[in-house]
Amino acid sequence: MKLENVPTIRDLLDVAPVKHNDRTFIKFIRDEKIIEKKFSEVRSDGLAVCRFLRRNIPERTHIAIISKSTYEYIACMTGILTAGHVAVPIDPDSTASDAAAIINDADATVLIYGEEFSDRLEEVKALCPLLKTAMVISPEKYEKIYEDFSETSEYASLSDINMDPDACCLIIYTSGTTGDKKGVMLSCEALVSNLIFEPYDPIVIRVDTMLSILPLHHIFCFICGYIGPLNVGNCVCLNGEMKDLFKNLLIFKPNQIRVVPLIAQGILARIRGVQAKHPELSPKEAAALVTGGNLDLMLSGGAYLDPALCKAFEPYGILIRQGYGMSEASAKVTLPDPDCPPDSVGRIMSTVDVRIVGGEIQLDTPGMMMGYYKRPEETAEAITEDGWLRTGDIGRVDENRVLYITGRLKNLIILSNGENVSPEGIENRFKANRLVEEVLVYAEKDVIVAEIFPNADFAAQSGITDIKAALEEYTDKLNETALPSHIVAKLIVRDTPLEKTSIGKIKRTHN
Repeated sequence: MKLENVPTIRDLLDVAPVKHNDRTFIKFIRDEKIIEKKFSEVRSDGLAVCRFLRRNIPERTHIAIISKSTYEYIACMTGILTAGHVAVPIDPDSTASDAAAIINDADATVLIYGEEFSDRLEEVKALCPLLKTAMVISPEKYEKIYEDFSETSEYASLSDINMDPDACCLIIYTSGTTGDKKGVMLSCEALVSNLIFEPYDPIVIRVDTMLSILPLHHIFCFICGYIGPLNVGNCVCLNGEMKDLFKNLLIFKPNQIRVVPLIAQGILARIRGVQAKHPELSPKEAAALVTGGNLDLMLSGGAYLDPALCKAFEPYGILIRQGYGMSEASAKVTLPDPDCPPDSVGRIMSTVDVRIVGGEIQLDTPGMMMGYYKRPEETAEAITEDGWLRTGDIGRVDENRVLYITGRLKNLIILSNGENVSPEGIENRFKANRLVEEVLVYAEKDVIVAEIFPNADFAAQSGITDIKAALEEYTDKLNETALPSHIVAKLIVRDTPLEKTSIGKIKRTHN
């Protein structure tokens, strides 16, 4: 699917100051002070980086960027995307060997890194023979770039370039929950066309203050936490370190946040803790002491959102729903609205078509990837002969274009008797019990195993002294109504959390 007259990222930058009355766009904390950047300043700083890059790297190249989610990261990504280069975002928590593997696979010749990555820089250089240049991201360095390469400088014309909207501008590596990372190639048009949809409900795109929690090196976070707000006029507050979340909720008082379920669970636990200490407070008053008093919308992604968690937030006046998307589709496929059932993953966007083939969800979307970098065989497997994207997800669509996910094709457990078992379905039944903090279901020697990390706080509050016995009793209860192929024959209670990706997805190492 291709849309007509899709604006470029440069178009969004140019229009935003006028369209949004040059309000404050980005807020962040530095040296214990709140710094505010208007739409015009974000445009000016991003284009200054564009000119700096074109002055020092005139030929189109692949630029790896490894940094925490700072304002400088946003300016740098803006500069790369408007300079005609190709950005390759990498998780700043990567080991030197993991970062080098992506840099080499992406054929990046330039590395722009945050100061926190300095301790791994020399090892990365030694592992990356194609790497020619490494430049640090620091506030001081970028302030000088903003000044030296401003639109009144001798380099002003360097940002006046015509970009091919169909050319690759981003290679973003999939999170690799199974350890196999592939570079998803996305064009500028794919990134922006993801935003050109007819909203189903104004609550989703209203002008708000948003606290950006999730890391910007993921496509979902970059689209929804930067490019989307640039288009619709949200104010984006950068959270920084996860340890500062609750402090920053009170400082910025956001109306909405985007989360993974683990973060939502943490917020709920904090609110309930306040309620327990202050029973005289109403539910909304207790929530205000944790969230700042304005939070009424949380959009979740990245993992299954238990409908019970949605219901638990209702007394606090907070709507939480989950959306659905993937890197290969430029992040977004659905948007949740208040009328979407909590067990759904939202309503399919007006620009996206969905079909179900053999149980698998397939997409026709203007945000379609160009393919996997240097992997034609995997690309051919991911895109059908008639041009639809195979998601690998199992699900269904109802008559109102609401989408439901029931599992992953690659996670299906195939038993020796030929039965197919979706582990997600079993995991979701376990998650209905608040004693279960995390769960992973897999097959071992042809029997179903459930590995659980329990919620010790809930156990203590509920007077549960023998957690293993309580979980075994609950497992027996689930088995009573389970299909024979879905009976959990082995239970493992963990002392430590399950291993996760950087956005909170549990890694499936058993399938």
